Amino acid sequence: MNLADIKKLHQKKYRQSFGHYLVEGEHLVLELQKATDGQPALKASELYVTGAYEHWQSPFRTHVISDRQMAQLADTRTPQGILAVVPMPKRPAEPVPGEKAIYLHEVQDPGNLGTILRTLAWFGGFRCLLSPGSVDPFNPKVVRASMGALFHVPLETDVALTSLVDRYQSLACLDLNGGSMASRGFREHDCYLFGNEARGVPREALDQLKAVPYSIQGQGQIESLNLASAVNMCTYELMRDL
Repeated sequence: MNLADIKKLHQKKYRQSFGHYLVEGEHLVLELQKATDGQPALKASELYVTGAYEHWQSPFRTHVISDRQMAQLADTRTPQGILAVVPMPKRPAEPVPGEKAIYLHEVQDPGNLGTILRTLAWFGGFRCLLSPGSVDPFNPKVVRASMGALFHVPLETDVALTSLVDRYQSLACLDLNGGSMASRGFREHDCYLFGNEARGVPREALDQLKAVPYSIQGQGQIESLNLASAVNMCTYELMRDL
């Protein structure tokens, strides 16, 4: 891939067309290298570095470029001087026994999605499902916010909300008037639904899916939680004392 094409990877249509995305910075490249142990396809990544990183040790084919060229390729204002062009996964990893799914309906904020992926990677045992209309998980802002978690969480995109009823026997969602998230029953579902930051999940869809409602108990005066915070609390509760 030439430098002009790499620069285009900042746009979703070209990421999809070329089948690659960008990973930028020391930490993310290190996480990418760790992930190659379990995902051999990632070894096809290519590394682009400035002179400051020309001796960087990696399993990837490496290209040394100028500071000016790096500034043109990087998404950050002050690039560190190291980035990788990474092949997008051909297919999601197969589900494993005991795995639970987190379904995100039309999530829009890259920071929210990146933070959620970090949480799921920290606890392990979760799959992330994104509905059509969600932010692209390979968006550079999501990749950075995930801090490398993107490489460690099974991820599916364009998963229709209506398809969940055929995949999972029991679904749960959050609702202000739902049951207690601290109850044992909360942990017994297969898939947990979370909605768009502003609109949530359509009520009629939740009714059709027969999603069981639960509530995060609070005593404050505001009416809602940040999406990433809600997912963090729920995943912690799912893993607590297990």
